[in-house]
Amino acid sequence: MRLTFSETDEHRIAEAITNAERKTSGEIVAVVSSESSTYLYAPFLWASVAALLTPWPLILWTWWPASWVYLAQVAVFAAVLLLTLPRPIRYRLVPARVKRARAHRRAMEQFVAQNLHTTAGRTGVLIFVSVAERHAEIIADTAIDGRVPKGTWKSIVARLTGAFGNGQPVEGFVTAIDEVGAHLATHFPPGSCDVNELPDHLIVLDGV
Repeated sequence: MRLTFSETDEHRIAEAITNAERKTSGEIVAVVSSESSTYLYAPFLWASVAALLTPWPLILWTWWPASWVYLAQVAVFAAVLLLTLPRPIRYRLVPARVKRARAHRRAMEQFVAQNLHTTAGRTGVLIFVSVAERHAEIIADTAIDGRVPKGTWKSIVARLTGAFGNGQPVEGFVTAIDEVGAHLATHFPPGSCDVNELPDHLIVLDGV
């Protein structure tokens, strides 16, 4: 599942990050991922379960020879696998808590991969969205996370996911960036030797 951003969209988001960072010594990174896992195991798991259950009614209620039962198992496995392999169906087979866990792990990986843990003042903030899981998350480094009121990031995430749900991902990102930037500016205003340590553009990940 992919979400396409035009050059104009990416420019708007990059501009929002740049404007927000002018008012603070903190750093903001925005990342959107098409998915946080392929979940390829799910179709194989369901197909295997269906194939394992297939012989029992045939053994109990038919006189089929073992070779026919085996062929029926193979046919059921192949049919279920083909039906559940498409991505939209595959995602539905995975429990919501598993998808949330995978998306959270992906967010944590990106926090490290984008070097948000290395900023001089420990004021890096990641705004992360995983489209397939319909999951958004804000991860803030220790210095800024300890200064904002509890529930601040969750409320920003709620508005961000609402914008994505309404088909306005760019507006959602821009609003979230502005709000995160306002909190950073309150607690960490710009200094005389500020260095832009991290990229100001939207980072788009096509897959895992």
